[in-house]
Amino acid sequence: MSHDLSLAQFHAFQLSRDLVVPITLFSVDGKYGIPPSDENDADDDLEIVHEYTPWH
Repeated sequence: MSHDLSLAQFHAFQLSRDLVVPITLFSVDGKYGIPPSDENDADDDLEIVHEYTPWH
């Protein structure tokens, strides 16, 4: 988890392109995380910031 949004955005974009999978950038309590999008559950209480896809 990161406290720096611009750093999290950079890593999410790069991870999406490197792994060639969609990556979700989310926020919880002022921290940012970037798991693969298929690992997110609808029941999770996450504030989705952006989803990065390697195809765009």
